[in-house]
Amino acid sequence: MKQIRDCDLPGIGHKYVIETRSEDKLVIIIHDDGRRELYHFDHEDPDDSISMITLDDDEARQIAGIVGGLAYKPKALEKIEVALDELIIEWYKIEPHAVCVGKTIGEINVRHQSGATIIAMLGKDNERIINPGPDSVLKAHSTLVVAGERQQIMNLKQILMNGE
Repeated sequence: MKQIRDCDLPGIGHKYVIETRSEDKLVIIIHDDGRRELYHFDHEDPDDSISMITLDDDEARQIAGIVGGLAYKPKALEKIEVALDELIIEWYKIEPHAVCVGKTIGEINVRHQSGATIIAMLGKDNERIINPGPDSVLKAHSTLVVAGERQQIMNLKQILMNGE
């Protein structure tokens, strides 16, 4: 990302102006009622909006998951990391020899021990569990979508691999 600027829109919500490395300009307005408006601008005239879409809160979250790779991870990428200030979302594949294999999330007490959160489990058989609960069993070759600060995610990986 080349540049992201943001500002409050009193009485409306918050505005983000995003300039991409490919010189595209995108403006996202998040309304206080949950609506999102996205505006795409012309390369030749950066003040001329050439497209606009309005999403409700559910649609915006689904689009964010799709764009962020939650539903489909490109096979060319071994590891994906998304950073939002201090929060990082990362995909972590469970190795077959990891001590967590066969244990539940509750047994490992993931959140309490590491501070990180498992937000999805993706099985190699295309099984998808969004927001897995404490009874969800960790399986070899599954990919976890985890969120937390960098140190919390490092702690989580250590706990999953070595148990400590």
